[in-house]
Amino acid sequence: MQLETTWNIANYDISDGTVLGLEPLRWLSVGKIAVVSLRGLLGAGELDAARRQAHELLGRTSAVNGTNGSQTTVGPSLTAHLHDPHTYFDIATRANEHMARAGFDLPARVRAALCRTFGLATLEPARGPDGRPYGEAVIRLHADGVRNPLHSDHIARDATGTAWTVADVVGQLSCVVCLQECDWGGELVTYRKPWEPGDEQWKVPGGPGYHSEVVATAPRHVFRPQTQDVYLINPTYYHEIEKPHGATRTTLGFFIGFTDDTLHRAVAWG
Repeated sequence: MQLETTWNIANYDISDGTVLGLEPLRWLSVGKIAVVSLRGLLGAGELDAARRQAHELLGRTSAVNGTNGSQTTVGPSLTAHLHDPHTYFDIATRANEHMARAGFDLPARVRAALCRTFGLATLEPARGPDGRPYGEAVIRLHADGVRNPLHSDHIARDATGTAWTVADVVGQLSCVVCLQECDWGGELVTYRKPWEPGDEQWKVPGGPGYHSEVVATAPRHVFRPQTQDVYLINPTYYHEIEKPHGATRTTLGFFIGFTDDTLHRAVAWG
């Protein structure tokens, strides 16, 4: 793989317990590859059981309506509550407790498996200045026919100058578990273009995301997740999700932030 000249996916089957080390995470962090996809990170049986639990949890919550459509979620979105920490931690606490009461421990099992696979020293939920834990993860039902617009997730940008502890991370990745794929559509499209301040000229006024001109000359990669895939991207690079159709696309996701540039220690949040 010519990592310097391609924007592609790195596929790994780690069902035999293969330890990859930190190199794939470093590739993601510097934009040498678009996606790291892990097959066999967890067993098929436990992921199938987690899918059933996730649907039960989602069935007992309500839709969160946004300008790009309606999503049903369990777990808080930090970016939606950057200026209201009290609400974020209230939702995070209730979501964490909700998952714990249901015996839904998939976030912890995924974190532990990532530590083993990449040789991380620690990967635990982030905590606020008072010790309150951030949300462990977000479970999402991606609504039929609703596209997730072109955007980048960059906590060091969005939370600069605030008291959020995760604003100090030196690198950010996103981990997603595909619990149920859709019948067609739902592709993740990533662009080899990190956000930079000049991109704000392409921001959609009063809405989510950016106009496509911001990535007009950037190489792109299209990835269609399959059920039981676990994959990581660098969300500070632009990405979008095409409209899913048919069976409801169900995912569990969380961000990973590194506390120093060795990438050995990290925190997670939803």
